[in-house]
Amino acid sequence: MNDSTDKAPKLAELVTAGNRQTQAEDLGDRIFMVKDISNAYLINTAGGDVLINAGFAFSAARNKALLEPVRSGPLRAIILTQSHADHFGGVPELAEPETKIYAEKRFTDTCEFYSALTPATQPRQAKLWGTTVNLGGPKTPDVVPDVTVDGSLTLEIGGRRFELLSTPGGETVDNLVVWMPAEKIAFIGNLFGPIWLSMPFLNTIRGDKPRSVLRYLESVDLVRSLDAKTIITGHGEPIRGAEVKAGLDRMYDAVSWLNEAVIAGMNEGRDVFTLMREIQLPEALKIAELHGNVRWAVRAIYHEYFGWFLYDSTTSLYGVPRASVDHDIVELAGADALVERARVKLSAGQALEALHILDIVLGAEARHLGGVQVKKDALVMLLNLSGSSNLSETMWLRSEIAAADRALAGA
Repeated sequence: MNDSTDKAPKLAELVTAGNRQTQAEDLGDRIFMVKDISNAYLINTAGGDVLINAGFAFSAARNKALLEPVRSGPLRAIILTQSHADHFGGVPELAEPETKIYAEKRFTDTCEFYSALTPATQPRQAKLWGTTVNLGGPKTPDVVPDVTVDGSLTLEIGGRRFELLSTPGGETVDNLVVWMPAEKIAFIGNLFGPIWLSMPFLNTIRGDKPRSVLRYLESVDLVRSLDAKTIITGHGEPIRGAEVKAGLDRMYDAVSWLNEAVIAGMNEGRDVFTLMREIQLPEALKIAELHGNVRWAVRAIYHEYFGWFLYDSTTSLYGVPRASVDHDIVELAGADALVERARVKLSAGQALEALHILDIVLGAEARHLGGVQVKKDALVMLLNLSGSSNLSETMWLRSEIAAADRALAGA
């Protein structure tokens, strides 16, 4: 691959930043950050410490060691901002006998949802994340909160006030914001995704509970209403000062515009694939597309309103996929002729059209080497065009290229 396809996506750099950390980072206001796949934050109070998120299970011992020099007393509370394992996996290692665990009311149900689907989602996770983070190590622990938050809950610990706010419209349906009104600091975890000022991933390709665009906008509005001076997220450095309001407004305006554009397109009778190709954010509203992107958000919004049936083909109503006739098409047209047509499409810069044809060929003849080679070339073209900026897109394409390489080498 060339240099543009070898670079690590920004999100990959963020989630591995902790590998280089040798001490907890002092953020001021007696708040300390340990970088992990999703960061953990220790807050000192006059009556002991509060921990917001606990990192991944396999890094729990390291995180505990990094936090030890900045501890000020017993760990009174661990507050979990969501049910992804990189936020709570370290709880058993970090919790102390008197520690109370706080989470949003949907936390346990959502954890059970993820646990029940583990055999199905693990291969997907491995394909997208396996070369970036360690997905092995300790099993994700079962964490049962001592206290769950339904709407809001206020804590007073060691003279510091913490307001816990349900925000079920973010990266998970059990998001919790931790608001410190005296300091005007809001801990939002990955409420708006792992990267600040970026397009939400409303329906991930790895498999997750779909998120509602309307609930997302409500959550942005709630955080805007706090008038925070500092936002502390799940990754990277805090957002401070004027960047807070500007960022929240930009995310709200971008996603609100996108939602309205999808609805307008639906009312005009345009299909989801046309909308995915045609809808683009105005330059003044553009936000990063490093985890989610505009195309996927368009499709998620479309399906939120219209459901799974696209009104495109009767076959969608039944359990027989197009792949069931791949052999018939190849028998009639000839595998070599189809591969040659795919090659012509690719030469014209139509990588996706070429892949449509190759899916049929390789569905019927998986070891057709000419088809595998043209498929690899199409994937490399897409990866080059992508700029390797979006992590899921990049890792999907790289894993597909690697599979093509293995097939060619095996032959």
